[in-house]
Amino acid sequence: MKDKIIHSLHFFVNDSLCYLYVFEFIDGECNTNCFKSCLDGKMHLLMNNLIRKVRLIDLKMPKGFLWGGATAANQCEGGWNEDGKGPSTADIATVGSIDKARVYTSKIEDDLYYPNHEAVDFFHRYKEDIALMAEMGYKCYRMSIAWTRIFPTGLEESPNEAGLQFYDNVFDELIKYGIEPIVTMCHYEMPLYLMDNYNGWKSRKLVNLFEKYAKTILDRYNSKVKYWLTFNEINSAILSSIFSLGIREASMQETYQASHHQFLASAKAVKYAHDNYPRVKVGMMYGGIFSYPHTCNPEDVMACEKDMDRYLYFPNTMCRGYYDRKAKSFWKNNGIKIDMNEEDEQILLDGKVDFIAFSYYMTMCSSASIEVKMNLVGSSIDGAENPYLSKTDWDLSIDPLGLRYALNILYDRYQLPLMIVENGLGAIDEIDNNMEIHDLYRIDYLKKHIIEMKKAVLQDGIPLLAYTTWGTTDIIAAGTGEMKKRYGQIYVDRDDEGNGTLNRYKKDSFYWYKRVIESNGEFLE
Repeated sequence: MKDKIIHSLHFFVNDSLCYLYVFEFIDGECNTNCFKSCLDGKMHLLMNNLIRKVRLIDLKMPKGFLWGGATAANQCEGGWNEDGKGPSTADIATVGSIDKARVYTSKIEDDLYYPNHEAVDFFHRYKEDIALMAEMGYKCYRMSIAWTRIFPTGLEESPNEAGLQFYDNVFDELIKYGIEPIVTMCHYEMPLYLMDNYNGWKSRKLVNLFEKYAKTILDRYNSKVKYWLTFNEINSAILSSIFSLGIREASMQETYQASHHQFLASAKAVKYAHDNYPRVKVGMMYGGIFSYPHTCNPEDVMACEKDMDRYLYFPNTMCRGYYDRKAKSFWKNNGIKIDMNEEDEQILLDGKVDFIAFSYYMTMCSSASIEVKMNLVGSSIDGAENPYLSKTDWDLSIDPLGLRYALNILYDRYQLPLMIVENGLGAIDEIDNNMEIHDLYRIDYLKKHIIEMKKAVLQDGIPLLAYTTWGTTDIIAAGTGEMKKRYGQIYVDRDDEGNGTLNRYKKDSFYWYKRVIESNGEFLE
């Protein structure tokens, strides 16, 4: 039997007319009917433009929608050298700030602080943290597997059983509470050995090494994990080569060649999953960069088109399974020559992803004018500031409507289901004497973004599978290594120097988000 939920809304236009709006959700599909009732009892279907009066934001999201939160192994787990885990590229990153870049040292230095080594100790506290997720009502949890827990150097023929068992334990705990895992295979880290000895993804040898890793975790966890992502924010390769590619310094040629290797590795993982585990869905993860023209000057409009092309190069290739005309023109115009084997085109075609996941924090503006400042403070992205938007403590623009814009861009372009797997506010939270955290600014931020997300789904017809806030607990910030840049609904007692008890405390946003999930998005006050 089909699941049907009916909502109605009445209002008067004048003394003799009444408008009745009837909304029907049938298996997640929204049908809206609007009737005009006269005092004489005659009923007529109103014109389509009147349907736009419906406040769809007052309704629930479709049944089965996945609400949750997200973290990454290197930013939350800790236990960097326990149970056979090898060092990763994230383990050599020092702490930084908005004004001071993190340093990736050549080796572990005894007198330096590496915040990812202990992070917030999810490795030892995962049961406590997952119980808090369950209390919030999570339907899903986006997380990552640390490659070096499974293959410490990346070269081993046999995986590390202790590492495999750890993630079995985590997945079992999630499943116990009915929480769907969404798992990223590689989230801003890789075996340090592969960076030091192979120059990271510059080497094609990593394609087969990643394939071995992907097959191992798919074989082990296919019955527990339905949704997978291959690489986190894969387009960040053109912003930070060490973050995404494991290359300390990369030329444009090296960046795009290394990205080609990641495309091949991802495609092989997708094909293996499709061939062996039909229930499994594998997506790509786009680092959500979206731009507006700085003015209506046609030159700014074209500059915006070119900026977006630069970043959408990545989902274009992974979703379509080939390099399009814009990619090849970009290579030609920039002197890039991709070294491809004969079988590469078929590998890409056979490994098209099933869905698109993306992060969303901000938008930027594009300008063709050399007089416009194009270096956004608090971001590695070249873009002009938008004078119509406010900013966070870390100078990122706050643009809730931009999330609806982003959802429409991605679905119209690729016609694939979407997931929002990172969205949140990095802010300085204060804990009072009662151990309470009143983060009303975070509630306001999330509320406004969820409203626009609901409009995209319920008005624009976007097939959205999941929404996960960035941060469940507070975690180590990837870009700066800070703890004071807090995203979670759960406060962790830890500072930027590694001091603190690591105790967890619920923020006001914890209780608010719990009510949002309980009501399937209907409650947003």
